[in-house]
Amino acid sequence: MSTIYLFIVVFLLSLAIFDLFVGVSNDAVNFLQSAIGARVAKFKTVLVIASIGVGIGAVMSTGMMDVARHGIMSPDQFSFEEVMTIFLAVMVTDVIVLDMFNTLGMPTSTTVSLVFELLGGTFILATLKIASAPSLTYGDLLNSDKALSVIIAIFVSVAIAFVFGCIVMWISRNVFTFNYKNHSKYGIGIFGGIAFTALSYFIFLKGLGKSPYIPDGTKEWINDNTQLLLLATFVVSSIVMQLLHLLKVNVFKFVVLMGTFALAMAFAGNDLVNFIGVPLAGLDSYNDYIANSNGANPTEFMMSSLMESAKTPPFYLMLAGVIMIVAMATSKKAQNVIKTSVDLARQDEGDEMFGSSKAARSIVRASQDCGGFVARYIPSSVGKWIDGRFNKEEVILQDDKAAFDVVRAAVNLVLASMLITIGTNYKLPLSTTYVTFMVAMGTSLADRAWSRESAVFRVTGVLSVIGGWFITAGVAFTGCALVCVIMFYTGIIGKLAFIALVVFLLIRSNRQYKKKSLDTKDEDMFRLMMRTRDPELVWDMLQKHVTKTQANMTEFALQSYNDIINGLETENVRLLRRCDKALRNERVTLKKLRRQELLALRRCPLDLAIERNTWFHIGANSSQQFIYSLRRMLEPIKEHVDNNFNPVPELYSEEFTPVIRKINELMEASVSVMSTRRFDDYRDILTEADTVKDELSALRKKHLDRMQKGKEVNGVNISIVYLNILQESQEFLSIMRHQLRALKKFTEA
Repeated sequence: MSTIYLFIVVFLLSLAIFDLFVGVSNDAVNFLQSAIGARVAKFKTVLVIASIGVGIGAVMSTGMMDVARHGIMSPDQFSFEEVMTIFLAVMVTDVIVLDMFNTLGMPTSTTVSLVFELLGGTFILATLKIASAPSLTYGDLLNSDKALSVIIAIFVSVAIAFVFGCIVMWISRNVFTFNYKNHSKYGIGIFGGIAFTALSYFIFLKGLGKSPYIPDGTKEWINDNTQLLLLATFVVSSIVMQLLHLLKVNVFKFVVLMGTFALAMAFAGNDLVNFIGVPLAGLDSYNDYIANSNGANPTEFMMSSLMESAKTPPFYLMLAGVIMIVAMATSKKAQNVIKTSVDLARQDEGDEMFGSSKAARSIVRASQDCGGFVARYIPSSVGKWIDGRFNKEEVILQDDKAAFDVVRAAVNLVLASMLITIGTNYKLPLSTTYVTFMVAMGTSLADRAWSRESAVFRVTGVLSVIGGWFITAGVAFTGCALVCVIMFYTGIIGKLAFIALVVFLLIRSNRQYKKKSLDTKDEDMFRLMMRTRDPELVWDMLQKHVTKTQANMTEFALQSYNDIINGLETENVRLLRRCDKALRNERVTLKKLRRQELLALRRCPLDLAIERNTWFHIGANSSQQFIYSLRRMLEPIKEHVDNNFNPVPELYSEEFTPVIRKINELMEASVSVMSTRRFDDYRDILTEADTVKDELSALRKKHLDRMQKGKEVNGVNISIVYLNILQESQEFLSIMRHQLRALKKFTEA
């Protein structure tokens, strides 16, 4: 029996390594996004600084391991088998939940997942124990006070992060404006001093100062002289920052890099428990059982040893830190720092990731009403002065790829690192993802990055992220409870089955990510266009983007056209339904791409944009017309096949098959011309298209004569469907001609 549990422990430790790679790859954006988003230094420089912070934070995170051991449950009331069941259920559920949310593209949090999975697994086993032993209570089995404080801390931290982000950013922007280089003469020293002192207090005094590796005498002296140390730190750092400013050193850059170190350290110290806390607790449980059980049954040996504070060997912590650093340096995910929060917080205009929602519209409208009410009571001179401090035309960015300036980046990092470090010191596993996200949202709102044109979309994005967090909590709790019950009643067989399921999901998830990563190149092109300040470069990129969009659309239209015809001829209703779904999805994609390209067109040289915008819109409309034409063709066909009406007569197929072949040749030629932008055969394609349209007109007239004389084959229904195909095929070719001509005019030199 002990061999089985050894296998489970080994599996848990293996999952811990995997979680470290995946977790850091996904969460590295939390502490890298501000530094990279503001472009304060090269990526390698930022990575080195973050790696040092991660390494130190990992070694100092011992205290957080207690959350997995006795932060949620009272382990002295649970047997070895029950504890191992909970731990395995937590890790299994964690993989399933993360896989599910990644597949759906919804935001999630490893901290929220861990806390609510532990709570769900412990709660269900506690319920079963109470049912068999009524003398027990939930208070005996659950560490309810600690669990409640952890949950409240997670929820409250989101509101605190947003509010403080708004306040501090508004004050900072009024002091420094967007032209911070001209308004940093006196305030920069105080700002740098406050930032350095705050980070120093929470990192060095509260973080490292509580480390088990610091002598007790030193800790005592620090605690006794904290106020003096803070005062001295503020005075000295303010003077140093002012001197650095006089020496032409960008203090904001220094604060951002220090904040990156601090947040990376706080992340490792706070979130390491999410990845290795449960597996290490499982290892400690196994070692305790082997050493002290004296052959007792796993169902009878109680885990009182987990009530003690974790004494995690430094080797494990150092190894975890190394794995996290390697993951940051090698993972492609970790290097993709422009994530949801950056898109929602960016200073410039761009494509909106989220749509509109009723809740968002209500919030924006209420906020505008409230703002209007406040504005009526503010003196006009004060209002003009404040507006002057928020002049975006004066914004200073490090380069064209920067999403926001260094002032906002500094505020983001200082606030986020402070909040998370506070949570770490109180042994509260705050969600790093959501703290950094909400701070970024608060600062972007205060920075007037949310215009009236984008506010409703960005509020929807924020609500979606927070909603995903609540869903994560519910799914994690329910899922772990269900998995735990199944494992409890099925024993070893159930445990092995879930282990096999996890292995399968990990393999599938890796394959899906590789496929998904191939679909993000167009988004990268758009972001580059929005970051580039040179109109000529934007125009060059836009031509390539539009060409690719319309060529892909023509190719998609041809494929859909053939699928519709094949679906009718083979009476394949599944193919027709898939085609219907594909057309609906493509319509949404086209709408998004058109908005992106229109935003980019506004950044092109003015004369050129005015000259070519008509052809741009004709081409974009043609792409949409492809969708409309195909849907008009599809709907009667799908209804016909769904109702099992008469099949296509052989006569109709013989008439139409040669035309289909010519349509395919023309569309493929059009795709080739558009993709290469070599329009030498442009007029030949247009002429041939007119010829095929004439053939379709002749077929349509012939078929109308048949219908008028009552000589339809296989009835009226299929005759009407065939007539619709002929009409829409004509329209199909007309659309192709318009699109090809429009693209030529749009891209010609």
